[in-house]
This record gives sequence, C-alpha cells and structure tokens, in this order.
Amino acid sequence: MDYRSIFVNSWFLKNWKFILIALAAIVIGNLTRHVTNKIYARRERAQKYKNKILMSDGDEYEGTELNTKNALNDIKSPQEDTRDIKYVPALKVENHVPFSGAQVTLPAGAKQFYELVNNRRSVRSYTSKRIPPLQVIEDCIRAAGTSPSGAHTEPWTFCVVSDNNMKLRIRDIIELEEKINYAQRMNRQWTTDLTPLRTNHIKPYLTDAPYLILVFKQIYGYLPNGDRKQHYYNEISVAIATGILLCALQAAGLNSLVTTPLNCGTALRILLDRPENEKLLVLLPVGYAAEDCAVPDLKRKELEDIMSKY
Repeated sequence: MDYRSIFVNSWFLKNWKFILIALAAIVIGNLTRHVTNKIYARRERAQKYKNKILMSDGDEYEGTELNTKNALNDIKSPQEDTRDIKYVPALKVENHVPFSGAQVTLPAGAKQFYELVNNRRSVRSYTSKRIPPLQVIEDCIRAAGTSPSGAHTEPWTFCVVSDNNMKLRIRDIIELEEKINYAQRMNRQWTTDLTPLRTNHIKPYLTDAPYLILVFKQIYGYLPNGDRKQHYYNEISVAIATGILLCALQAAGLNSLVTTPLNCGTALRILLDRPENEKLLVLLPVGYAAEDCAVPDLKRKELEDIMSKY
C-alpha cells in the first residue's frame, strides 16, 4: 500500500483550508454563545435584584415583577388581592376605629424628653447590691412593645435574665467569643477605634448587672394554621422597639448598655431555648451604676450637624 499516495490524495489534505475555517467557525460560535449566555444571565440576575426588597438583616423577598409595559395596571388593589384564596392577610380584616390624634403641641414636653435622654450613658460598671423591681422592667418592655412594626407583625422577643447561674453561662459564652473577636476577627482599625472606650473581651457587667435583657428579632412567624408568616422589615422594627426600651429604662431611673455579642447569637439562642426563627439583635445589661463607675467624656453632635432643613 502506497501510504504516500494516499496521503497526497487525501480529501482532508486537499480541503484542509475549508476544514480549518469550519473548525474556527465552530469555536467562535461556541465562544460567542457562551459570552451571550453569560450576558443574558447577568442581565436576568440584575433584573431580579431590582425586583427584590433587600432586608437590612440580609433576608430578601421578591416583590411584584415589573417587566411588562402594563405591569402597573396589572397590580390589584389590596381589597381585590385579598379575594384570591391564595392571599389572606395575616391580620384580621376589621373596620378602622376613630382616632382623635394630637391636638395640642407641648414644647415643654419635647424639651423635658430631650433632657431625660441626653443624660443617658452607656454604663459598663454596675452594682449588684441594688436590684430594681421586676415590675419596672416589665413596664419598660411593655412600653417597647408599643413600637411600630412592618404590617404590625411585632417581630420581637425580650428575654429577661436575672438568675445568677444563667448570667454566668451567658458571660462564659460571650467572653470566649470576644477573646477570639479581639484577637482575630476584628480588624486593627476596629480595635483601635475602641481604645478610647477601654473595652476588651472581659465583660463583668454580664454578671454584675441585676438583669440582662436579650432582644431577639423574629425573622418570620406562624399563622394559626401553622404556615409561615412573613415579618417585613423585622430588624428595623426591633431596632425601633429597642430604642423605645432604652428611653423607658432611662425614664425609670435605670442604667443600661447596648451590646451586640459577635458570633454568640446561635449559642445564646440555644442556651435560652429560643426557636430557630429568632435571632439575637442586642443584649442589654440593666441596673444601677456602681459607685465607682466612670464613663468616657464624650460629646454629642450639635443639632445642625444631624439635621438638614428643606
């Protein structure tokens, strides 16, 4: 067999240019299709992102898709929407009741309230000799429960800890994590910014303060039939409630401190036997400042630095 003759007369050899062009076209086509698919996928992700409401706690839920010309006309009113058996409001549909609202402006009341909250300081040193009545703590939390919330879901749980053994277990969990936080997790700038406040991983106030109030946000709730109930803007709602709680504690003559135990939420939730739909937002030691308590000589921003008029 004359292999040289076969090679010279080979169809592939005679048409190698066309074969090369065809292979190049296939490669370019596949590459173009790959790039085009990536572009379309990116656009689709961007569109989905635009149609989502991003919750401050990282949760997100999809809103109405606005990708048609008549999308706005397609949206039903709340009254029409509730006729669909798929969508039933979490709250019972009832007639609204009359509300007279504010009638008289009380400038002195605003000034007194400012003076009250302006005296509030973050206290890290507590006496264990004086214990406020539990009723006062309950009244303060009752006031916090009046906070507005997304769709009136009231997504908060306030856990009051007064048992010394439980406080010690909480302190052990937090100090263990805080030691790692200060040594590894928190960057150099963060720990540097905390230097004037003289904070570290040792937290004696967790056992010295008569009460610890752990504020949990409920990511979702449950309907009477067991289905999940969406809690809209749960972190913002609980943050507002916490602000009211701080003011109530101050009005009651008590001291407090806002702490956010980093990387401790799950362990504390399990310790207190809280359900999985709850996440720790803040922890507040509450009580009376120790006789030798000292706080940083901090100054608050002036009104013109925090308000703009239009």
